[in-house]
Amino acid sequence: MSDSFSAVKLTDRVYWVGAIDWELRDFHGYAVERGSTYNAYLVLADKVTLIDTVKAPFYEQMMARVASVVDPGKISYVVANHAEMDHTGSLPRVIERVKPEKVVASAPGVKAIGQHFRLSQELTAVKNGETLSLGNTSLTFLGTPMVHWPDSMFSYLADERLLFSNDAFGMHLASTERFADELPEWLLDYEGSRYYANIVLPFSTLVLKLLDKVKQLGLAIDIIAPSHGPVWRKNPSWIVNRYADWAGGPLEKKALIVYDSMWHSTELMAAAIADGVQAGGARAKLLSLKGSHRSDVAHEALKAGVLLVGSPTLNNGMLPSVADALTYLKGLKPRVPTGAAFGSYGWSGEACAHIEDVLSEMGLSLLREALRVKYVPNEEALAQCVELGRLTAARLLSPTAGAGA
Repeated sequence: MSDSFSAVKLTDRVYWVGAIDWELRDFHGYAVERGSTYNAYLVLADKVTLIDTVKAPFYEQMMARVASVVDPGKISYVVANHAEMDHTGSLPRVIERVKPEKVVASAPGVKAIGQHFRLSQELTAVKNGETLSLGNTSLTFLGTPMVHWPDSMFSYLADERLLFSNDAFGMHLASTERFADELPEWLLDYEGSRYYANIVLPFSTLVLKLLDKVKQLGLAIDIIAPSHGPVWRKNPSWIVNRYADWAGGPLEKKALIVYDSMWHSTELMAAAIADGVQAGGARAKLLSLKGSHRSDVAHEALKAGVLLVGSPTLNNGMLPSVADALTYLKGLKPRVPTGAAFGSYGWSGEACAHIEDVLSEMGLSLLREALRVKYVPNEEALAQCVELGRLTAARLLSPTAGAGA
């Protein structure tokens, strides 16, 4: 085991003992631009407790960090806040190595972990609100089902006013800095919102309920320790407030225009629509799927007020890139309320109808019927595109727009 990996002190009794994954670039379809961390934490109580583990290939790195502060054999308890294998991948080897007295998870977590692994030790299910004594301190568990799996939970160390928040309040960001206050705010906002849009967005209603629940419980929180990205040791309310905004705050006066093009005709339409949006006093964001990933679309859709989707017709349908982006976005359930379709076609022109079907399935109201142009748009067609942009701006600037509904 390497002695080059050291634990990072969070408080007098809590240490970060996770791993840094500099090479990660894909997280089940979400393009990760800056790698990630798998955060595990060690509580040096009478009953030494490991909070979560790391993805399986990083087991040795985690155990080296544990060994830098305590003999791993002294770990008495392991807490699994979430069953997904970027958190539990090393759990079977940890159990084999340290033979803990208890491994605890939520009741759904016990079932899920049992279905992931053939463990040599039976897991103990803990209930929402249950407290586990660690001897000279204790952990309290707060169920957070479907934020973002049924088994997810928080662990709260009251003596340290520290919340182990698992996948909430995290981000995919590999860095040598362990604390959010060591990183620029623009980076935290960018990667935090990107993570929210691609991971947490479908559960926004539950996020708002969870934030209310935490507020009602009156938990004093000085530190938030998530499972990915930096630890929030100063002003943790910043990320909590951002979650409230991403989940239910006002939408932006921004039109997101997503498109792909075969021979530049749909591209010309997209540019003209954007000009119309700008001329109407709102903001347009163009994403060509030739250079943008589906997760870029999700990120930009997080606070968009209108979604405009363009595609030429290929084999009686959308271009595959457009279908891919819409399928991904449909599953994430963005709050954008209004949409429209546009595109060039040659002889059949079904792509726009397919786009409208998906937009309607997503719950978006259609701003107008699809704008279709045969072959290359002429001046009259481009003027119609500009008018669509102006109509979009008018919707964005209307008194009822952007309410976050």
